[in-house]
This record gives sequence, structure tokens and C-alpha cells, in this order.
Amino acid sequence: MEPLSIDGAWLYTPRVHADPRGAFLEAFRASDLREAAGLRLDLAQLNCSVSGRGVLRGVHFADVPPGQAKYVMCVSGAVLDVVVDVRAGSPTFGRWEAVRLDDETRRGLYIAEGLGHAFLALSDGATVLYACSQPYAPGREHGIHPLDPAVGIGWPLEGEPLLSDKDAAAPTLEEALAAGLLPDYGVCAARHRTPPTTDGHAA
Repeated sequence: MEPLSIDGAWLYTPRVHADPRGAFLEAFRASDLREAAGLRLDLAQLNCSVSGRGVLRGVHFADVPPGQAKYVMCVSGAVLDVVVDVRAGSPTFGRWEAVRLDDETRRGLYIAEGLGHAFLALSDGATVLYACSQPYAPGREHGIHPLDPAVGIGWPLEGEPLLSDKDAAAPTLEEALAAGLLPDYGVCAARHRTPPTTDGHAA
């Protein structure tokens, strides 16, 4: 587990055991996340997304509380996975960081509550699994436009990306801030660093 430059985002590089039969790896270990980052992920929903080359999904985030932490893996093909700090008041507000997730390195990305998430499919049939700490709730889900020039994500685009109608109509980061849609950094930081109680749940 290694921290990215945005607080609450961690990259996991597993040890892949390969032999003539194929390969085996531990794609996620809760104890590694807890020991390295003091964070936890309670699984509430597992999503699977399959995308053609050039499909761009995001930037998505959820209201905090309750928020939605994610652990993201690309199990087939490759994606450029991006974390955007959309937390109002954060010292890294508006900053983004990108990592390649693919079916060779088998790396995974933990994204804490309140951070924005997006990815670009770099291959046909790019299959992404993401474990979520909260189930999907349409009324709590929001987004910012992935091509917002003020954020300036360096997407390696080959022509125009394919966006959903919802993502294409999403506000810019500045518009979302003015509309009061963005999570508060203080609330997010306190939430994802809350220690577990003796019954195993966050206090």
C-alpha cells in the first residue's frame, strides 16, 4: 500500500504468484489497508463495469455523510483511473492523480469518501470491479465534468471520448462548488479516519 498525493487515496500493488497454470494474487486485504493507512472498507455493493476503448466514466462522488469509499480493480484490459479532490476546503482541492490499472500488474486503488473518481478505458472490453462501502443511491450521487479545463485532467484521448448523457451534462468543479454540491473536507477527513468500535463498525 502506498499513499497518493491526495489524502485518502492509496494504491495497492499485490504480489502475483505465477506458474504454468496461470496466476494467483490477493487482490485486497483489509488488514493491509488498516495497517498502512488506518482505513477500513465495509463492503456494501460490488459493481462491474465493462467499457469499450475511449469510454470515459466520471467524475463521480457521493454526499458525505454517508459517502461512498471504493476499492477499484481492472480485471480485464486496462484503464487510466483518476482520483480528483472535490472536497471543499481541502489543501489539495481541485488536484487530480492518475494511475494505470490493468490485468497485468493487478494493482488496486482505494478511494476514500468524498473523493471524485473517473476512468478512461484504454482497451476494448476493459472490465472494472469496484467494491463500495455504501450502496448506490441516486439522490446522493453527483458528478463534475471530466473535461473541465480548470481541473485539466490529462486524459490520453484518441479523438472524442464517449460519455454518458449525465456525465456530459455535469457541472464544472467551480459550478458544483457554487451550488453547494461538493463534500466538506473536514467532514470527510473526520469520517474516513474514525476508528472502529469494539463491535467492528465505525464509531
